[in-house]
Formats: sequence, C-alpha cells, structure tokens
Amino acid sequence: MRIEPATEQDLPGILAIYNEVVANSTAIYSEVSSTLEQRVEWFRARTQAGYPVLIARDQLELVGFASFGEFRTFPGYRYTVEHSVHVRADRRGQGVGTALMRALIPIAHGLGKHVMVAGIDADNTGSIRMHERLGFERVAHMPQVGAKFGRWLDLVFLSLRLDNAERPAS
Repeated sequence: MRIEPATEQDLPGILAIYNEVVANSTAIYSEVSSTLEQRVEWFRARTQAGYPVLIARDQLELVGFASFGEFRTFPGYRYTVEHSVHVRADRRGQGVGTALMRALIPIAHGLGKHVMVAGIDADNTGSIRMHERLGFERVAHMPQVGAKFGRWLDLVFLSLRLDNAERPAS
C-alpha cells in the first residue's frame, strides 16, 4: 500500500468512498451525497489553503483518503486542525486508516500546528480505538448533537498534541 498526495484524477475514487460513508454509516453526519463538482471545490480549497489531501493505494486502487483543515475560523484557533480519514468499506480494519493518519500527523506538525482534533460518532468504536492507539485522548462527549437514520447521535472529540511546544505568535 502506498500513501501519496491526491490529485484531481483521484477525486472520483474519493467521491465513491465519501458517498458510501454518507449512505451507510454515521461517520459523516450528513444524509446528502456529494457531487464530483463539490469534491473538486473541496479539494481545491484544501490545497489552496496549504492543507494536504492524502490517498492510500493498494496496487492501482484507491482504498482511502485523509485530510485536515481549520478547526474553527477564529484566529485564536489557527494552531488547531480537524482531520477526517475515510476508508473503502471492504478495506476497513486492515490498517489503511492508521497508515493514512501516520502520514497526516507529521504534515500538521510540519505546518506548525499544535493540536489535531477528531470528531467521531460515539458508536464508531473502531475509529476511536485507532485514534487512541495513535495517541489521541478523549476530551469531550457530546450527547445527541447529531441525527441520522432516525436516531440521535453522540459525538466524541479526541485530540492529539503535536510536538510544537513553542509559544504562539501574538
């Protein structure tokens, strides 16, 4: 398996994974599929902001993707990013997400970020365990803040301090 930067040619594969996650899981709190045009806009916005979009390939097939962006837009949050990592349904639980995260975390550190945040559905124990193995700590549990599939969803926030211990610039 190779982890590499995504290109616009990878967007149909990213779109397929994203839409499968939307349709069949609570990993994304949305019930609306994305279009290729929306994924192109998302990709261009991320890359123009200097944020990575990584993909995992097994042979020639795209099996997962990961990225991060601003946690919140207020200037005081500029050292914090929130990430997402999604894996094709038939490859979950096989280390793809871990490999993507191991490549993504050093990029955030290299960009001078101090904290990486993960917002994960409380029932997604596999993703929570993966993040905890990578050093993320649970910092919040927000009951019933989401809704999908006719039920309330709890959101768990986990965070990872990156090794940027410098004081922030004023």
